[in-house]
Amino acid sequence: MAVRDEVFRLYASEVSYFSAKVRPAFRYKRVPHVELLATAAAYRSVIVPRTGLAMIPVVVTPEGDTWQDSSDILDALERRFPEPPLYPRSPVQRLASYLVEIWVDEFLVLPALHFRWSFPESEAKARADFAATTGDGGRAQRFADAVKGFVRLTGVAASTAPAIEAHTHDLLAILEAHLGEHPYLLGGRPSLADCALMGPLYAHLYLDAVPGRLLRERAPRVCHWIERMNHPDPDASGAWLADDALAPTLLRLLGLVGADAVPPILACARAVDDWADGARPGEEPPRGVGTHRTRLRGVEVERLTTSYTLWMVQRVLDVWTGLDAGARRAVDRALAGTGCEALLAHRPRHRVERRPFKLVLAR
Repeated sequence: MAVRDEVFRLYASEVSYFSAKVRPAFRYKRVPHVELLATAAAYRSVIVPRTGLAMIPVVVTPEGDTWQDSSDILDALERRFPEPPLYPRSPVQRLASYLVEIWVDEFLVLPALHFRWSFPESEAKARADFAATTGDGGRAQRFADAVKGFVRLTGVAASTAPAIEAHTHDLLAILEAHLGEHPYLLGGRPSLADCALMGPLYAHLYLDAVPGRLLRERAPRVCHWIERMNHPDPDASGAWLADDALAPTLLRLLGLVGADAVPPILACARAVDDWADGARPGEEPPRGVGTHRTRLRGVEVERLTTSYTLWMVQRVLDVWTGLDAGARRAVDRALAGTGCEALLAHRPRHRVERRPFKLVLAR
């Protein structure tokens, strides 16, 4: 039986950050799949038994294999269904896609969580959405309490709220201008970068009560992009910009990434390195290994030191170091002045490896 005649099972939720990241890829690539609601029963019978984690999205392949982690899922989809591609092969656009992904996955959780949990109206809707998803109001409230208790560890606080909101307003303004010229981040077709950005923009800002109004009032083009990403037409796709180019508006976006997101991401990666100095090779680090301090727009931020951040930094650096000298020079010229150069120049002392459903320190 041909692969495209077989069905993948995607366990997900509309209000899940990382479900929103992988869902458009399945649809854009026309992968035969069924999306199943991540109910309490699904967690008990499939998700936790297969992965050991109460986390979504989770994919069960036609062969019975299990994929978990949004980046791994997208990588696996690209290998198995290479057309239409989501990962540019040209160096500048490829690096730009990975830079957007790390910004989204490791930094935009701040506005996503702030706008969901810092406003009573948004919190009430989120709690109701969790209950609708699970069908178990008590379980949903306990889950919401746990998430809300975790939010402060991400750096969301009354003192950081103005900086988080300023970053969000700048992001929406840049995107609104960009989408007035180009349908997607890299031009006429979606990419890894677009999929990643759907995580916070759809699952949180578009669906939550307070930021949902903000998007509809200030960013109608962004709203339309969200709808198109969720309902892609592969036959209507154009092409990424010619000659490996980045639009001036995307360079503005990368400048926002370099100014606001790269310093906190590197601060976390360095803190993981410091922790790993006292750990053993082969050890499985906890998801959080203490806290560290960084700054966002002049405001001090204390955040949980997440071991996964080091893996995401490696993910970008592995693409960078895999380029030949000419390709690196092209990337240097394209990204000059964005602030993203600091991430590409970083050299971690330690390395983590992905094993099924966990990270371990490399030997």
